[in-house]
Amino acid sequence: MTTPPVRPPVRLAVLGAGGRGADAYGRWVRAHPDRARIAAVADPDATRLAALAGTTAARYADWTDLVADLGRLRPAAVIVALPDALHVAAATAVAQHDDHGGGLPMLLEKPAAPTLTALTDLAGVVRRTGARIAVGHVLRFAPFWRAVRAVVEAGALGDLATIEVRENIGFWHFAHSFVRGNWRNAAESSPMVLAKTCHDLDLIRWLAGSAPRTVASEGSLLHFRPEHAPEGAPARCTDGCPAAADCPFHAPRYYLDALRDVTGHPVTMLGDDLSPAGRLAALRRGPYGRCVYHCDNDVADHQQTLLRFPSGLTATLTASAFTAENTRHLAITGTRGQLHGHMESGEIRVDLFSPSGRLPDAVLGALPGVELVESGTDGPLGHATHSLVAHPAPESGHAGGDDGLMDAFCRAVVDGTVGSGELSFATALDSHLMAFAAERSRAGAGVVDFGRWSGAALGSPGAGPCQDGTGQDNTVRSAL
Repeated sequence: MTTPPVRPPVRLAVLGAGGRGADAYGRWVRAHPDRARIAAVADPDATRLAALAGTTAARYADWTDLVADLGRLRPAAVIVALPDALHVAAATAVAQHDDHGGGLPMLLEKPAAPTLTALTDLAGVVRRTGARIAVGHVLRFAPFWRAVRAVVEAGALGDLATIEVRENIGFWHFAHSFVRGNWRNAAESSPMVLAKTCHDLDLIRWLAGSAPRTVASEGSLLHFRPEHAPEGAPARCTDGCPAAADCPFHAPRYYLDALRDVTGHPVTMLGDDLSPAGRLAALRRGPYGRCVYHCDNDVADHQQTLLRFPSGLTATLTASAFTAENTRHLAITGTRGQLHGHMESGEIRVDLFSPSGRLPDAVLGALPGVELVESGTDGPLGHATHSLVAHPAPESGHAGGDDGLMDAFCRAVVDGTVGSGELSFATALDSHLMAFAAERSRAGAGVVDFGRWSGAALGSPGAGPCQDGTGQDNTVRSAL
């Protein structure tokens, strides 16, 4: 038996040492020193920079200086985890770096671009340079979603009829990120349907195996508006709000009480001093202490999107701020069975309409972290039922997807396959275009002909959807 060669750890340059660069991707690197090492870090915050760089990685206060130094640093790949507005500029700079034809392989945090114009610019860069970009759609790599995909891909459900995804944002999470936080204003970040649900649209695209034929969407900023503020509510929760006891969004109750023992995300957004006094001071002066009814937010707090696919499959995506849970629910119906799933618990129930319906071996034996809990029968005709549970790796965010993506990305860097398959830019481009089409529809455009509209957006009006059977590249194939 041949022993596989021992490979040195992949050397990574990380642009951005915030929540994603440090807490997600950087955490995986620290846990797998045999697989990857951080060679250089760029971040304007000296504390974050020092924490991620440690004593061995080169430090840069400006990401442009790190990119200019790539030839000397010679990392194997780059992780772009900067604020959304900088994604395209950074990815373009890496792709066009003179010392690397087509640029180094990149893991680009989602969204790849915050606006349609920026997205089409980036698509042009990929087309011209052959840049190898994997976009951070981490949920594809979570055990839960890989199990769902395996059931669908094996044909156990027959021909798909409907997909329903419910993105339960959580009332507290929406207030933190989309009212007070970085994604509150579409002009400064991106629409909620992109910033939050491009994961879900990517999953729908992945499960459907093609781009949609049409996209329609409705939603609005229903609640977080000045006219809904309690009488006498001040600009900040710390300024003696008369509704403090009853308001679900009272900032001190969340950051000081409910999260008093938490020192990671989301309280790290408050600042460096996470003592009770430090947190209170941050609420008194920073964005996270503002009354949710007196912020400069404008993104929708609820939205429903309907997608119709060439096969006849229809899919719906519901996103709402007004949920107790912060997770996703899934329901899929097909001509031979149905599937229900709950991402947070990892539970998946598959009902196969035949009494002898079995799950394929690819689901039962080949997916790490997925366990068959029970099989039986149900209903008046005794159809087959199977219950599965997906177990993510401990401490890995996004139900194990953060670790799964980093594992896949580092393997692809070693194998030279970044830019193909599930790690290709083309697979992510459709879901971003779907988000922009949904926002266009929500803003009053009605039903969007996705093939015609996306082809025109990419500068290739004839590039409509084409089913290629791989579930990978579709609308974008002829454009890229």
